[in-house]
Amino acid sequence: MSGDLRALLVDDEQLARDELGYLLGQVGGIEIIGQAGNGVEALNTIDRLHPDLVFLDVQMPGLTGFEVARRMLDAQASSHIIFVTAYDRHAIEAFEVNAVDYLLKPVDPARLEVALDRARRRIATDRPAVDAGSAGMSTAELEKIVRLVSERQNRRERLAIKVGERFLLVQAEEIIFASLADETITVVTDHHRGVSNYRTLDELQERLDSSTFWRVHRSHLVNINKIKEIVPWFSRNYILRMKDEKVTEIPVSRTQTRRLREYLKL
Repeated sequence: MSGDLRALLVDDEQLARDELGYLLGQVGGIEIIGQAGNGVEALNTIDRLHPDLVFLDVQMPGLTGFEVARRMLDAQASSHIIFVTAYDRHAIEAFEVNAVDYLLKPVDPARLEVALDRARRRIATDRPAVDAGSAGMSTAELEKIVRLVSERQNRRERLAIKVGERFLLVQAEEIIFASLADETITVVTDHHRGVSNYRTLDELQERLDSSTFWRVHRSHLVNINKIKEIVPWFSRNYILRMKDEKVTEIPVSRTQTRRLREYLKL
């Protein structure tokens, strides 16, 4: 589409590329012209397609994302880079290779829009990505990003739930689903069923990874990695059977059915 930024997605995990592609589709203004699953493939595709923007994973077999970026610098490639990684410790290296921005997985949609705004401003001023003197993120901005993503990782690692008279701290990845009924949020994990102190599912969802925990229904938040079975239901909707002991069935709302189909290729 005319005026859209032409983007290449580079990640060795297909699901990660699919999810980022979905988020970019929701934001709009981006044409995904290609994908690559490793560094060598990325360099070849960049040389062939000359994308405006490369979303580049850091941890990949063979060439890492930073090795790809440095080869782009050596080749004076005009493409701009946004790193996407699960590890905040790489942020300083991203600054050294003059990346437009640095996103932590799972990618937050609002944070993605900020990165895209940065990219558009960088591209609009015709500063090539290889120009070491161009104004990318300031050191203060970068330090703030590192601090924010570190806080985000730490707060999402554990969640308190009340089981009987006790409060237990559970790992976020152990949560199978959370459901709201009678103004009470019940959280079900691999080993426990308890009550959350959060008043709304919206508040709880803010504390969890948006790419893993989906609000499939106004009353249900599920961990997509804990879905046991997807059962077709009436009007082309679905019921999710979860991996808890009761194999709880959770309905998928009409608005979320399309997203589920796209993500799981149903």
